[in-house]
Amino acid sequence: MSLTVFTHADCALHRPPDGHPERPQRLEAALRGIEQIDDHRRLDATPIDRAQLLLAHGPNYLANLANLDASGSTMALDADTHLGPRSLEAAALAAGAACQAVDRVVKHPGERAFAVVRPPGHHAESARAMGFCLYNNIAVAALHAISTHGMQRVAVCDFDVHHGNGTEAILAGNEKCLFFSSHQSPLYPGTGNPAAPHASNVHNATLPAGSGSNEFRDLWLEHLLPEVERFRPQLILVSAGFDGHWRDPLAQLQLKDEDYYWIGEQLKALAIQHADGRLIASLEGGYDLKALEESVLAFGEGIE
Repeated sequence: MSLTVFTHADCALHRPPDGHPERPQRLEAALRGIEQIDDHRRLDATPIDRAQLLLAHGPNYLANLANLDASGSTMALDADTHLGPRSLEAAALAAGAACQAVDRVVKHPGERAFAVVRPPGHHAESARAMGFCLYNNIAVAALHAISTHGMQRVAVCDFDVHHGNGTEAILAGNEKCLFFSSHQSPLYPGTGNPAAPHASNVHNATLPAGSGSNEFRDLWLEHLLPEVERFRPQLILVSAGFDGHWRDPLAQLQLKDEDYYWIGEQLKALAIQHADGRLIASLEGGYDLKALEESVLAFGEGIE
């Protein structure tokens, strides 16, 4: 088997208020997609430890979240992001799964791994929860790969329809990482201007509303994948958001399931060429349940 999936039923314990798009049913939908992939193994995630979280997040931020969590009530951290009685448990499993995925592909070259988890992470900054995100799962995983496994060249590729502002901010200036993002613009959170990156290791590329398969593929083929290839990464990490799908309610791109198969296959090929096949993905956005199921299936088949 070449694809290992890390997940946990308790990722559904994070429960924003009724009607919130980042709802527990997203986990069920994504796992329905995974179940249709022939060649995969599924393993339970374990919670991340505080030392790993401190790679990406400040101690005061973690302490503040823990103090708020101790109240046992549901509260809004901002207009979009909520903390409930079991939210930090789910978030610890989500970040833990991303780190376990790194450990897995380092130990088993030639494998890919997919953290199918929630809440998502790529908007979380070092000292700020935002955009449905509490811990930055993919940034923690990238820094874990460097600190624990001695990786010198880690590529972080983000095709979520929203810019991964938190990941960019955390990794900006880290010479051992390159960050690549395609995203709709203008759109929340309003960051990711290709003309004004945080640092030289940041590569942003934008798509206007209404862009579809051709524009998405051309953007990656012309602007992002060549930079990944030049970097010759030892590990490829993917913020896998599926909210660019034409059915998604939170954005206006027109991507199809097969576009997610395509980008998965492209990134897998680079991983095989440069990184002994080592690629891990972590679930980010995707808010139409049917589209999420079908997109996870397509992407999973692309990287298996």
